[in-house]
Amino acid sequence: MHRVLITGAIHPFGLESLRAEKDLQIDYRPDLPLAELLTIIEPYHCLITRSETPVRRELLDRARNLKVVAVAAVGTAHVDIEYATEKGVLVFNTPGKNTNSAAELTLALLLDLVRKIHDAHETMRKGGWDRHRFTGTELLSKTIGIVGLGSVGHRVARFAHGFEMRVLACDPYIPDEAFARHRAEKTDLQTLVRESDIVSLHVPKNRETTGMIGPREIASMKKGVILLNAARGGIIDEPALLAALQSGQVAGAGIDTWSEEPPRDNPFRDLPNVVMTPHIGASTVEAQLRIAETIAVQVPRALRGGLVDAPVNMPQIRMLGGDAMVAYTVLCERLGTFAAQFLDFRPEQLQICYRGDIARQDCRLLRLAFLKGYLQQMSVEFVSYVNAEQRAKAVGLRVQDVEDPGFTDFESAVKFSFAASGPERGGGAAGHEFTIGGVVFGGPHPRITLVDGFGYEVEPEGTFLLIRCRDKMGVLSAISNVMDRHGILIHRLDFSHSRERRRTMFMFRVGQGIPDQAIEDLRATPHIRMVKKISI
Repeated sequence: MHRVLITGAIHPFGLESLRAEKDLQIDYRPDLPLAELLTIIEPYHCLITRSETPVRRELLDRARNLKVVAVAAVGTAHVDIEYATEKGVLVFNTPGKNTNSAAELTLALLLDLVRKIHDAHETMRKGGWDRHRFTGTELLSKTIGIVGLGSVGHRVARFAHGFEMRVLACDPYIPDEAFARHRAEKTDLQTLVRESDIVSLHVPKNRETTGMIGPREIASMKKGVILLNAARGGIIDEPALLAALQSGQVAGAGIDTWSEEPPRDNPFRDLPNVVMTPHIGASTVEAQLRIAETIAVQVPRALRGGLVDAPVNMPQIRMLGGDAMVAYTVLCERLGTFAAQFLDFRPEQLQICYRGDIARQDCRLLRLAFLKGYLQQMSVEFVSYVNAEQRAKAVGLRVQDVEDPGFTDFESAVKFSFAASGPERGGGAAGHEFTIGGVVFGGPHPRITLVDGFGYEVEPEGTFLLIRCRDKMGVLSAISNVMDRHGILIHRLDFSHSRERRRTMFMFRVGQGIPDQAIEDLRATPHIRMVKKISI
């Protein structure tokens, strides 16, 4: 049973869906104080939060069973990603679900500022009627500068074109094709702030963007510029913005996100040229439903060891021919599990080779999947996709990708080769090698195709007996007699012959109940040189 703690409010649909999962126990505690959270977090396997809960070192240290942090939002600045990775905790978020809501709020703040709507409303609420006080400006032909042309920024660009505005944009991580598609003039930050009548921010908060709009940038803007921040607090230097609003350098500001939330002794609250909202960019029924739907699907998948759509601290899987890369990820993890149970030596080096279409993809996730499967069998510490690379280094395993395009005739395939110079676990000669490989056929149908130099096409699931023997008459009959005597049910038999080694290796898929005495009797059978039980 997976225990899940929810400290951020989510749509009822998501909550009901999570509670319907039979292997999840849900505790819903929105806005739980941090002090109390620290005292109760230890038994939980998953924490679902928005931006209200800081997931820092102290919390992660106390959360000894934590496997997943699910952020029901886009921003992850409140999560110590580096330390979560070290702990093997998967962090994922829900990007793209509140895109339209955040973009619409940006335009709402802008329209309020240029037409002085909230001031006019307050005047009428008090019985006033002063039409001339509320003369505003049009957006027609104005220049808006969008910092960050991602999922929210490009929606703002589209809305701006609806008002017949000129759109400038800067984003070093977006290809030129995207600027052309969204009809945004590509420029640098200095040019953007200098030429724009309105500057709107749509970037994540990180080391590069924190304080990116400071005194120097504000001073270079047009006098009377409007600034909008519905992205993240801290991107604008708030003291510099306050001074510019008071001097008239900035005519107005729309602020939804703050350096400190909620802000204490908010100095902007008495300024008539500021429109403030309490971080409500994603606070629409539609956005919260989309986020909740995503959380309800991704959390169970993550807790059951599956792949999520938007991981923050591990490679994001890219689809190749539909589900091919997903199938290769599953295959690689099972190959790692198989290898760990087969090896008789402690490997020092692992070489990984990819062939065909998958070699042209980002294969980091395949590497992590194999290491996860291998290390879970070898280590008492928690191993996940997130910290598998670190765990490999900790056990002294050097991992490298190599090119060997001739290793197989299959269109796409993977191969993992271990090597060591030391003795076997029980003593023995120095210098050992072991190779395992696989392929995914259309369907997808993953198969083990290579085990220690022997070729197969075996589905990587179930319990196997691997028996290597000399090429002698009667060996298979002797093996069958031992298995019959111990009541071992054989579901499938595959075998492979090595002419160079003058050996055959049988791979029996069997029932789970294999007595230890059966293993001993098989090892004592003439001409048999190796017997191993493998479960994957």
